[in-house]
Amino acid sequence: MTLTRRNALLTGPALALSAAIPGVLQAQVASTPRRGGSVTVHMTGEQRVLNPALRASTGVYVIAGKIMEPLVDLDAKGDPAPVLATAWKSTPDGKTITFTLREGVKWHDGKPFTSADVQFSAMEMWKKHLNYSTALQLYLDAVDTPDANTAVFRYSRPMPLDLLLRALADLGYVAPRHVYEGTNLLENPANTAPIGTGPFKFSKYERGQYVIAVRNESYWRAGFPYLDQIVWRFVPDQAAAAAAIESGQIHVSPEGGLALSDLDRLKKSPKFEVSTRGNEGNAVMNTIEYNFRRKELADRRVREAIVRAIDINFFCENFLYGFAKPASGPYPTTSPKFFAKDVPRYPFDKKKAEALLDEAGYKRDAKGQRFSLRLVPAPWGEDITLWSTFMQQSLQQVGIGVEIVRYDAAGFLSNVYKDWNFDLATGWHQYRGDPAVSTTVWYRSGSPKGAPWTNQWGWKSDNVDQLIDAAAFEIEPVKRRKLYADLAGQVNTEIPVWMAAERLLISVTNKNLQNHHNQPRWISSSWADLWMTS
Repeated sequence: MTLTRRNALLTGPALALSAAIPGVLQAQVASTPRRGGSVTVHMTGEQRVLNPALRASTGVYVIAGKIMEPLVDLDAKGDPAPVLATAWKSTPDGKTITFTLREGVKWHDGKPFTSADVQFSAMEMWKKHLNYSTALQLYLDAVDTPDANTAVFRYSRPMPLDLLLRALADLGYVAPRHVYEGTNLLENPANTAPIGTGPFKFSKYERGQYVIAVRNESYWRAGFPYLDQIVWRFVPDQAAAAAAIESGQIHVSPEGGLALSDLDRLKKSPKFEVSTRGNEGNAVMNTIEYNFRRKELADRRVREAIVRAIDINFFCENFLYGFAKPASGPYPTTSPKFFAKDVPRYPFDKKKAEALLDEAGYKRDAKGQRFSLRLVPAPWGEDITLWSTFMQQSLQQVGIGVEIVRYDAAGFLSNVYKDWNFDLATGWHQYRGDPAVSTTVWYRSGSPKGAPWTNQWGWKSDNVDQLIDAAAFEIEPVKRRKLYADLAGQVNTEIPVWMAAERLLISVTNKNLQNHHNQPRWISSSWADLWMTS
C-alpha cells in the first residue's frame, strides 16, 4: 500500500484530531436532540458473558456498558467523571478511599441501588474474578458500608487515587447483590441477561444473531436516553457487514471489524465518519503469547528467535495499510508518561533467529524442520487473522512449523486462558491509560485460572511481581514512573509475552448519529446522549 493512500486515510478530516491529540475530542454540530429510533451496532463475534463486573473486555463493554454502569467514567478530556459515584476522597496515606454514591438510583428490576451492591461487586467480583482487577485489587481488604450511600474502600497498601479512578471506568462496573449473592457467580443467568442501572434495559439475546436493549424509562438521568432501543448484530463476515453498513441496516461498526479495504472506501463517502476519534483511551497492541509448559518455549533463546524471525515493520506497512507500527515494550507510545525508551529490542534478523535456535539445541532435521507449534489466534479482527498467518509464514522460514487452530470467541478464551491448550496465541492487549489497569496482569503471577488476558503462560518472576506491586501502590509519580520503566526492561529481557505492534481502533459511523465518539472510551460508554437525525 502506497504512502500516499495511507496518508490520505490517516489525515482525512475524520481522523486528523484523534491521532494528534489523545483525549481531546472534536466538537459535533449542535442541534436539538430527537427522541426515538433504533440504532444497530455491528459486532464481529459474541463473548457470551455480558457482565463487565466479571469480564473486562471492550467486546463486553460495547453491549453491557449501556445496561450496567461503573462508579465513574471519563469525560471528553479523559478525566474521571461521576456516574454511580458522585464524589470521592482519599486519606493522605492512600489506604482509605471513600465514595459518595448517587441517591435515588434503581436497578432495572426496581430494587434500590445501595452501597451493599458496591461492596459485593468489589469484594466478590472485582477482587476474585474480574480480569485486570484481580491484580489491581490485590490489597483491597474490605469495603465498609456505613450507610446506603457511602462505600469506604480499605487497602493494606496505598492505592493512588488517580490510578483507581482511571481504572474504575473499565473495572468499576457494579452488579446487583440481590441477583448474585448465594449463587455461582460465573454461571448466574444474569451474566447473559444483565440487570443494571443504565439507560437501556436488557430485552433479548438470540445466540449467534443479536442482542436487544430498550429504553429504561426510569433512568436516574432525567430526560435520557434519547433512543428507543439498541440492537447489536453479530456479523462475522466482513463483506456482509460492510454491505449492511452501506445500506443503512447497521449504523455503527465500533471495533475495527471491517476489512481495511472497506475502511478505505467508506471514508470517501459523505454518509460515514471513519475515525479513531473516541478510541483514544484504548490503544491496541498485537501480541505473541508463549505457553511455557512447552519446553521449547520455556527457553528464552527460542522466544527471542521467534520475535526476530518476524518482520513486524513489513507487516504493519504491507498488511495493515500502515495503520499500525512496531511496538517496543509493554506500554504503547500513546502513553508518553510510561512509555519506556531504553529497553531491549529485537529487530527483524533472520540469521540471528537461526543462530539462537541452533544454540538452543533445535537444529534443522533432514526436512529442514526444527519443531512444530500450535498457534491459537483470537477472532477479534482482520489484523489478528493476517498477523497469525504472517507469523506462520515467517516462522516456517526458520524451520518452525506452525499449525493455526481457530475458534470462536468463547473457544479462544477457554483454550488459551482456561485449558492452556495452545503453544502460541495471539490477540489484542488493550492499554487502558495506566499500566496497572490493563498491562501488568499480563506479567504478574497469581491470577485465577481462566481469567482472560492475564498471565496464564506458566511463567513466574518474583522480582517482576514485586516491581508490579510496588509500582501500582507508589503514590509519588516520579518514583512510580521509574518502577514501571524498570519493569519494562525486565519483561523485555525475559519476553514472556511480546507486544508486537500498536494502533488505535477505527470506527465507522453513519452520520445520521449525533453525540457519538464524544469521549475517549465512547464505544464502551453508556450512549445515553446518542440520538439520530432520522
